[in-house]
Amino acid sequence: MQPIDQFFPLLKQPFKAVITCHQKPDGDAMGSTLALYHFLKQLGHDVKVISPTNWAQFLDWMPGTDHVIDFEQNRAESTQIVNDADYVFCLDFNILHRTKHLEPVIAASNAVKILIDHHQQPDTPSFGYGISDVKMSSTCEMIYDFIVQSGHSNLINLDIATCLYTGLMTDTGSFRFPSTTASVHKIVAHLKELGLQHSKIHEHIYDQGSEARLKFMGNAFLYRMQVFPEYNTALMAIPKADIYKFELKTGDTEGLVNYLLSIQGIKFAAIVIDREEERKWSFRSKGIFDVNIFARTHFEGGGHANAAGGRSSKSVEETANDFKNILTEYKSQLTQ
Repeated sequence: MQPIDQFFPLLKQPFKAVITCHQKPDGDAMGSTLALYHFLKQLGHDVKVISPTNWAQFLDWMPGTDHVIDFEQNRAESTQIVNDADYVFCLDFNILHRTKHLEPVIAASNAVKILIDHHQQPDTPSFGYGISDVKMSSTCEMIYDFIVQSGHSNLINLDIATCLYTGLMTDTGSFRFPSTTASVHKIVAHLKELGLQHSKIHEHIYDQGSEARLKFMGNAFLYRMQVFPEYNTALMAIPKADIYKFELKTGDTEGLVNYLLSIQGIKFAAIVIDREEERKWSFRSKGIFDVNIFARTHFEGGGHANAAGGRSSKSVEETANDFKNILTEYKSQLTQ
């Protein structure tokens, strides 16, 4: 994989590009793809954004979301677009299987793949150009640097600023995570100078939940949460029956795992949700406990040191029991 700055000269020549991200895109995935989309369009390139799956409704307000193609709903069209592309920009993921059913289409394409991501252990042989930096707060921070370092900071308009701020805000936990460096605040200051209205973005992301979602959360805290003080750990297991009962939509469980870390003394939080195809895990931690290693070791996942995901083909009860049994191996790390 060649360094990303080796790609900068190629921005001068018109090309066809696809921008994609991981399945079920969050604020950083959608924000970074749309920011790059608006940037490349200003340079005169033919650009399409393809999401591997649908996304949460609370992201629909973002400028450019109406142009995003849902691969699962438009497979033939999406496949043709990828096949015709010169470049495929891969944002906020670093291994192709994170794009779910889009993976074989990207893998078979002759387009040069470009990686921009901040997760651990990238599959660098799959990419022609790229940058992988785990020290970055978000992929949106990296897209900001991509635009500035390529010599086009003057092209950052309000649409780009809005998309970038969304990812910066959501991936830093509203700027409270350790990844929130001085550079992040400098970027936000620049975006504010451009006229960014940050409070409206917070409202769009955090103040648009449904009544059903709030009732689901209350039910989850009351009946689905277990706390293991001897391991400084909290677990929540959500059965499919709850998803149906409260008519949950994509994004309704977003951020739920973070509430578990708000419990006094809890260093490790985990939530498993019974999805249609598999059971999806989310892991969060405080301090030095590395959930990336934990997820990769036990649940076919990965991510960051303090935020990671995983999966299981077992039932929600079985995989939750596995988790509880595995905890015993980490008692010394979690109680030190």
